[in-house]
Amino acid sequence: MTAAGRSQRGGMSIGAVLAQLRPDFPEVTISKIRFLESEGLVHPARTPSGYRQFSAADVERLRFVLAAQRDHYLPLKVIKEQLDAMDRGLPPGAPAAKLPRGLVAVDGLPGPGEFAGAEPARLGRAELLAEAGVDEPLLMELEQYGLVRPGPAGGYDADAVAVARTVKAMSVFGIEPRHLRAYRASADREVGLLTQIVTPLARQRDPQARGRAEEVMRELAALSVSLHTLLVKTGLRTALGG
Repeated sequence: MTAAGRSQRGGMSIGAVLAQLRPDFPEVTISKIRFLESEGLVHPARTPSGYRQFSAADVERLRFVLAAQRDHYLPLKVIKEQLDAMDRGLPPGAPAAKLPRGLVAVDGLPGPGEFAGAEPARLGRAELLAEAGVDEPLLMELEQYGLVRPGPAGGYDADAVAVARTVKAMSVFGIEPRHLRAYRASADREVGLLTQIVTPLARQRDPQARGRAEEVMRELAALSVSLHTLLVKTGLRTALGG
């Protein structure tokens, strides 16, 4: 390493750190390193003039963070908990490093708890019609456009009832199931994206991997719904001249 890559006290400059990380993490940037520092994931020393000076341990810490994001799709909060556990001499997989419980919803929108495992599909067709207050022709349309899908055994769950009720309420405004195909397609795309992100985590050999994957999926689902809601809210405000 050249003298320009070292600080006055022997630490590495941020540019030198970037050069070390780039071969394994081509997408990393100086801005990314600064962001990770601002989030408390690395704590480089400073020269009297304010320049960062990274130690070899700082570089290894950054490698751990970047690999956890790239290979396991872990949120920064979880990675920080793992690093804190390691700082205390605990293994990264210790209980203190597990995903947090009781994640808070964004701005009061649906939280991760809303995406827990669904109840078994126990309702028959006649029961669904009665519970949702819809007729057979409407239910047939809901199924035709993929808005309601029976379970493997042909039954329906509480979510199917809620969907049917919602579409019935929208029909008062002249909206028909055929108009809602875009909702189904959008939801399927979101599910595909989240599944692509979480599947590698679920396939790890760690016995706790599936539980972590389910928690990550719930958190991402809540954030996805929150983002969708906020984008619709913003779009409507613009459409109405607000």
